[in-house]
Amino acid sequence: MYTKSPDQPISSVKYTKPKAQKEAGLHPKFRNFIISIAQVIHRLTTTMQRRIYDHATDVGIRPLNEEKAVQAAVNLLGEFFVFSVAVAALVFEVQRSSRSEAKKEELRRQEMEKLRQRDEALEKEMEGLKRKIQELEQLARGKGLAGGPTTLTIFTYISFGSSLHRRTAYW
Repeated sequence: MYTKSPDQPISSVKYTKPKAQKEAGLHPKFRNFIISIAQVIHRLTTTMQRRIYDHATDVGIRPLNEEKAVQAAVNLLGEFFVFSVAVAALVFEVQRSSRSEAKKEELRRQEMEKLRQRDEALEKEMEGLKRKIQELEQLARGKGLAGGPTTLTIFTYISFGSSLHRRTAYW
């Protein structure tokens, strides 16, 4: 709807060029500014084209007439505006994505810290159970219950290692 045709530059929006050309006609400083920009760009592109096609580059380059210069400058300003909006959107998206990744990383770090603390607590609990088993074995030996006909086998399951430890106490 807004572009004249798909092969036109993106900045070729209806009503943009006539308004900018009208402003250029009303403000002589603005007009001189955009004409000078257009002339510089015309010289650069002509020089690059001559170098690409192996033509002489020391030949003088005729300047554009004022109307073509104004139209070229308006096209350039429109393209610059569209490009700057696209860059701003890209920067915004990259920053939003990096903030999201930072939040995810922080959540992963917190989860790892919780798992580490749980691991330490389970390890302490296991050590305490081992000490109790050793105390029971020592009490059983001290009371003369060791080597008797009754045998008690105690299994300790360690969840974080998924291993099974077997302690046998003789009663």
